[in-house]
Amino acid sequence: MDPRYEQLAQVLVKFSLKIQPNDRALIHFTAAPEEMVLALMRAIHAAGGHPFVRGGWGRIGREFLLHGTAEDFATAAAVELAEMQTMQCYVGLRGSDNVHELADVPMERQNLYNGQMKNVHDWRVNRTRWVVLRWPSAAMAQSAHRSTEDFFDFFFRVCTFDHGRMEPGMRALQRRMARADRVRIVGPGTDISFSIKNIGAIACGGERNIPDGEVFTAPVLDSVEGVISYNVPSHYHGLCFENVRLTFRHGKIVKATASHNGRQLNAILDADEGARRVGEFSLGFHPHITEPIGDILFDEKMAGSLHFTPGQAYENEADNGNRSQIHWDLVLCQRPEFGGGEILFDGEVIRKDGLFLPPDLQPLNPGNLLADHAN
Repeated sequence: MDPRYEQLAQVLVKFSLKIQPNDRALIHFTAAPEEMVLALMRAIHAAGGHPFVRGGWGRIGREFLLHGTAEDFATAAAVELAEMQTMQCYVGLRGSDNVHELADVPMERQNLYNGQMKNVHDWRVNRTRWVVLRWPSAAMAQSAHRSTEDFFDFFFRVCTFDHGRMEPGMRALQRRMARADRVRIVGPGTDISFSIKNIGAIACGGERNIPDGEVFTAPVLDSVEGVISYNVPSHYHGLCFENVRLTFRHGKIVKATASHNGRQLNAILDADEGARRVGEFSLGFHPHITEPIGDILFDEKMAGSLHFTPGQAYENEADNGNRSQIHWDLVLCQRPEFGGGEILFDGEVIRKDGLFLPPDLQPLNPGNLLADHAN
């Protein structure tokens, strides 16, 4: 077994999930090797927990979405909810040989299925200790424009990074977000403002996502005004969306465009009432992620990035009350090579061209997170 599998399993079981004796943990894997699943099972057993395994999606999921009935979707959701309700912990180990596998599944069917599965997702997010990560593949390497070997090295370097190094800066950013009222984001094609007053803020350093490195809050629902132009391509529902531009009035997306797939973009945003409002605003700062790789879980943590998320808010954390079957972390990077930009809290420039300016936040800048650090 590749020793990096065991190293990653230890991070997930001990740091992210903090498995306790007699915890039941569901390992849900797709297109990941048996050796990694075995490493997770052994680490959970060693901690006194009880692992359970569910596998498969990819082409199987496409077939189900294409030909399943509404009753089939409801039955599948009921079965998965009953299973999830018996678990204390959840690991989502998600790989893909083809990120466009669902590209020919009509958006209406995907929305129907996702609507049925919302209760499963909500139970997992709100009532279990969970962590989600990708599994690397040649397809991911191709999307990232890297060789397969180089991408695997990158994956393990990113995912086994000592997230504890982020702690001082994360907590400082969390405090600033928690006491801020007005936020303004400016940059090429972007000038948007909103309030985050009394919403609260959550620091994320490896306990829910791997890789991690963000602090998030949410806008007051009706406060969002202006335009945001995302400059990082986003793969969602089997399609790639580029140059997404959203216009907001009184907190609602009133116009949405993309360089292609514009019709599908609007179909996603029409999934329900909450899909045209924003459930999350977050700043990303993982020092090893400096270029988009075509996977949201990585791209949303990119150094110098932010995501402004149409859809569901986190019900128990920084909740602005928005409810939706979608949660789409669209990403804007503001480092100079992406066009630059500024983020202001109550008129103070917090980050400029991707670098934090206040002294208490400078520990989150890549040079400081990586200083004298081999990983």
